[in-house]
Formats: sequence, structure tokens, C-alpha cells
Amino acid sequence: MSHSRVPRRRRFLVCEPRHFAVQYAINPWMHPDVRVDADLAQEQWQKLIAAYRAHGHTVEAVEPVAGLPDMVFAANSAFVVGGRVFGSLFHAPQRRPETAHYETWFKAAGYEVFRPESVCEGEGDLVWTGRYVLAGTGFRTTRQAHHEAQEFFGHPVISLTLVDPYFYHLDTALFVLDDSAGGDNIAYYPEAFSPGSREVLRRLYPDAVLAGRDDAMAFGLNSVSDGHHVFIAPRAEALAARLDDHGYVPVPVDLSEFHKAGGGIKCCTQEIRS
Repeated sequence: MSHSRVPRRRRFLVCEPRHFAVQYAINPWMHPDVRVDADLAQEQWQKLIAAYRAHGHTVEAVEPVAGLPDMVFAANSAFVVGGRVFGSLFHAPQRRPETAHYETWFKAAGYEVFRPESVCEGEGDLVWTGRYVLAGTGFRTTRQAHHEAQEFFGHPVISLTLVDPYFYHLDTALFVLDDSAGGDNIAYYPEAFSPGSREVLRRLYPDAVLAGRDDAMAFGLNSVSDGHHVFIAPRAEALAARLDDHGYVPVPVDLSEFHKAGGGIKCCTQEIRS
């Protein structure tokens, strides 16, 4: 199959896993009795950053804070479109202190930050497609936050209901392959969604790349695409093969140590869209 894919340079915000650990359980992946290899986590994270930079992307970092082990999951901190920052209000009280530190970074970088009144977990549940916002709900972000995001950005927001607790955020079950105007497309795991939401996605994206449960459980949908290269979990082999068939170039990056906390490549990556 012949395709012409053009990568677009991205600007990413990340947070070093200096204090990463599993100290509590707020999703089915987390088991505090399972030890995290801190050195391995640091090594894997550094390889992700190196991969981004090797492909021409800009990477900036927030200083990690002791006592906030999930701060490494930068995607949950905000949702940025058109240089406008829609902040987060975490569902779990353990994560709520992260918000202030990310807000401080954005303000120092010259951004104003909107504080939602409803529970919203940033890019975990809000996904920019280039035309509108796909918004997840069911476990974390509320539908009220979807309404707030639409009023704030003035872009259509399409609510999608997640039904499998292993895919508690939208970015564990779906990612955007290409957000170019008129050419946007996605990859997703259908069974993570309610029947009505599956039908919405089928109608919006008839040519989407579909993933099976094995690849979804391997965090294959917690991927980052620049429109050509897809930074993806190595164990999502079948999904990587499908992406290759569609003209994308899989870039395997192993973040398996972060799977112990229910996170992966996308969870560690906040995109700042000017």
C-alpha cells in the first residue's frame, strides 16, 4: 500500500521520573507491593526523550517534585490548543498537588492557564484531532469538563464513554495518527468504548487503524505520532504491523516500567500546540 506521510515537528513537555514509584492504587494496573526499578525507569524515560529529539522534536521539562510519584505523567497536567492552556483537576486526591507545579511552569513560559471547575485530567481524556476534541469520560474526566473545554476553546467536543477500567483514560485506548486539516485519522481499541461511542468513532473515522486487546493491554494505544513516525510500545507488534501497512513508521520505545502505574509513552508526553 502506497502512502505519503509527512512528519510535523512537535513541542513536548515532560517530567523526569526522579521520584517515580507506585505508592497507591488508583487504577487496575497499580499494585503498591510491586517494586519499581527506579534506575530502569530513568533509563527508559531517557531513551524516549532521545527518540523524540532524534526525530526533530523539541522537548522541555518540568522540575519533578518529591512526594508526587505520578508527576512523570505530564500528559495529565493540561490540554493545550492554539497556545491556550486548559488546566487539570485530578480525580484522585493524591495527584491534585501536581496541578500547581505544572501551572507554575506554564505561567513562567508566558501562558495563561484556565482552571476547570469539573474533574478533568488533561490530555489523558482530551485529544485534539485537528478538527475537534475527542473527550473521554467514564472513569476520570467528567462530562461537565467536556462542556467547559468546548466553551473555552470554541472547538466542537465529542464525548466518548469508556467502559473498561484497564482503559481508564482516553489516551490508553485511542491516539491520533495525523492531525492535519482534512486528513486526520486515529487508531483505537473499539471494545474500550460503549456501543454508542464505538458507532460515533466508526462514522467519524471509517479508515481508522483498529487494535486488538493484546496490543491495547501492551499500551500500544498510548502512543505518540508526528504524522509519520509513531512512538509505540514494542510489545504492540500486531498494531505496529498495521501502522506500517498504512504508511507510518513505528518507532519502538520500551516504557514497560511505567506500565506498573498504568502509564506509557503518551502518558509521559504533554504536547504544547501553539
